Amino acid sequence: MITLADIRAARERIRGEVVLTPCTRSLAFDDLVPCELHFKFENLQRTGSFKDRGALNRLRHLNREERARGVVTASAGNHAQAVAFHAGRLGIPATIVMPEASPLIKAANTRRYGARVILHGASFAAALEEALRIRDEEGQILIHAYDDEQVVAGQGTIGLEILEQVPDVDTIVVPVGGGGIIGGIATAVKSLKPGVRIIGVEAEAAPSARRSLDAGEIVSVESARTLADGIAIKRIGDVTFPLIQSYVDDVVLVGEEEIARAILLFLEREKTVAEGAGAVPLAALVAGKIPLREGEVVVPVVCGGNIDVNMISRIIDRGLVEDGRLTRLVVCVPDRPGNLARLTQLVARAGANVLDIAHARAFADISVGDVEIALTLETRGREHVEELVAEMRETGVSVELEM
Repeated sequence: MITLADIRAARERIRGEVVLTPCTRSLAFDDLVPCELHFKFENLQRTGSFKDRGALNRLRHLNREERARGVVTASAGNHAQAVAFHAGRLGIPATIVMPEASPLIKAANTRRYGARVILHGASFAAALEEALRIRDEEGQILIHAYDDEQVVAGQGTIGLEILEQVPDVDTIVVPVGGGGIIGGIATAVKSLKPGVRIIGVEAEAAPSARRSLDAGEIVSVESARTLADGIAIKRIGDVTFPLIQSYVDDVVLVGEEEIARAILLFLEREKTVAEGAGAVPLAALVAGKIPLREGEVVVPVVCGGNIDVNMISRIIDRGLVEDGRLTRLVVCVPDRPGNLARLTQLVARAGANVLDIAHARAFADISVGDVEIALTLETRGREHVEELVAEMRETGVSVELEM
């Protein structure tokens, strides 16, 4: 297993070539989480995630002959970008195999960094199999995304920084996919300050670490699609699992709605972009999945921020609907001139904003003399919607709230 000495050596090896990311006190969630939060913003790394650390440390270990042969890796996106960027900087040819469903922004950035990108298979496991085939046929060096001691040592440098930036930290909350980041952080932190709790967070759709811990051995799971694509791993690593068993205090699970809410909370309150994997620590904290003492000093690691803007848009819309700030009312009124104007005036007086109006006559289950009007509205929240619906009904308007 890797040691504190390996992590300290990795820090010196990559010093000045990766970002010393901030770990700042946040006041934005005091009403939701009863503790003192300090976010470690690894989404501010050059390629948008913590993967810069491990990838660079591994590449720095290559000798001249290995650099000439080039490297190959498999990744859903963040490790791919890190390997592509730093290999390009160091003049090392890189081939990246990514699952066919990888987020567009991650695939596009990997190509932009100059790597040869191959889309293959429906999962990380399939992409890794293809990467191994390429390694065997072309003689390239495999840079595994997490099951590599030098990669894990590079990720462990985050733990050293956290202890320096927040010396009184009580708990560190870390996303768990293949186990590289939590294995590295836990090794560093527990070696220097054993009393600090290390809590891992997985997506319910891919609970490989939790299932393996429960079984006492590595087990594979059938991972489903998740917003946290960066940690959707079917099997925890052989290198990382013993580290998790030795140093990690607990691993908890979060669902898709909890992840989506955390992404939106980061945008609205913290003014930062976190991808699904980067948002799972906050999701677990807000959902009450991690027992906390009042005033406890907690560092959630925001591991990455590489998320498609189209996905952000969908998450924002869904979050607004959940909060009641975006709502759809279906009303039925007599099909006569002036009724639509009176309806929109009523909405305006209530302080809501009309975003869209749709009429239905022939295809609605209504009287021949009526018209069904669907209103998409921007409101102040659920109480505001309830007030608006009550006011409409008081005026005799038939109205239904669509959730």
